[in-house]
Amino acid sequence: MNRLSRAIGHLEKVKDMVERGEDCSDVLIQLAAVRSALTATGKVILQEHISHCIVHAVESGDDTEVAELNEAIAQFIK
Repeated sequence: MNRLSRAIGHLEKVKDMVERGEDCSDVLIQLAAVRSALTATGKVILQEHISHCIVHAVESGDDTEVAELNEAIAQFIK
């Protein structure tokens, strides 16, 4: 939740900066912070999913969960 809050805070700052007409370079730097925060959040979620859901699915022989994870990863890294 902290990582998501950080990403939301960065994105709100981008919105405020654009509304105030701040320098494009500064806005782009702030957008990079948003992207970084979202990527870090995605990595944590992926690690948790693998550690819990995927391990359980493999142990129980559920190939569907692994296929769904592969689809999610493909979307995440686009």
